[in-house]
Amino acid sequence: MAASPLFTGCATALVTPFLPDGTLDEAALRRLIARQSAAGMDALVLLGTTGEPCTLTMSERERVIEIGLDEAGSLPVIVGTGANDTRKAIEYARQALSLGATGQLSVTPYYNKATQTGLLRHYEAILDACPLPMILYNVPSRTGVCIKPETAVKLSRHSLIAGIKEASGDFTLIADLLVQPGMMPVYCGNDDLIWPMMAMGAVGAVSVVSNVAPQRTLAVTRAALAGHVSEAAAAQRDILPLIRALFAQVNPIPVKAALSMLGLCGDVLRLPLTPMEEPHREQLRALLSMQTFL
Repeated sequence: MAASPLFTGCATALVTPFLPDGTLDEAALRRLIARQSAAGMDALVLLGTTGEPCTLTMSERERVIEIGLDEAGSLPVIVGTGANDTRKAIEYARQALSLGATGQLSVTPYYNKATQTGLLRHYEAILDACPLPMILYNVPSRTGVCIKPETAVKLSRHSLIAGIKEASGDFTLIADLLVQPGMMPVYCGNDDLIWPMMAMGAVGAVSVVSNVAPQRTLAVTRAALAGHVSEAAAAQRDILPLIRALFAQVNPIPVKAALSMLGLCGDVLRLPLTPMEEPHREQLRALLSMQTFL
């Protein structure tokens, strides 16, 4: 039997803010977390894809987690620990556990990929080495490998598997997951599909758009959890223009541009990511100036 859900509702996949010289902006990180907490967010995900984790050193990761735990209070803090080297993923998981994280989010190994057998052995090795509850992360558009439903079923039997963030956008796969008896909790990993996936049985979302509009994103998940169908659908439709703008270029380029426009952190990324380009930047600025998403 899989572990209990680490959260239901909405978790923000938080950006990692940097100063103009490229170093960690601790003050901005605290502001961003405080804003999420004040909005009533259900959980935080640090060092996920949106947090540029592949560009951070172990000491920087430690500081991000420490600040997150310090500012989040009772809010569950889930740390991205994925890697394409199982040993490195274990190192990240042990760091998160030692610092007091609620759980870990572990993306499938990227670039070198893996067979389905390799995925099973990868995740089992991590959990054997570190008893930190895990949400699996399936995002084949970035990693080149997909957790198939039969593999997810096998993994869901592990007592430390607490869910799967499903970001394939493949509704056939999603439906296959959700109809499996005893399946782990499923979280939506695509902001434009929060309501459709929750209507099918997902228990919440790990969101990028909630960095910018936390209360508007929470409106979708809360209405869905309450069974208010028309309200949830309307809330999803309302934020679609912002979602499109925030994915006009690769995440987290647009969301950092948006947060900078709102005065919440600098528009600084680490290479190979670069700032948002025109005409996308002006379109995003015009959308935010309407103030309808804040």
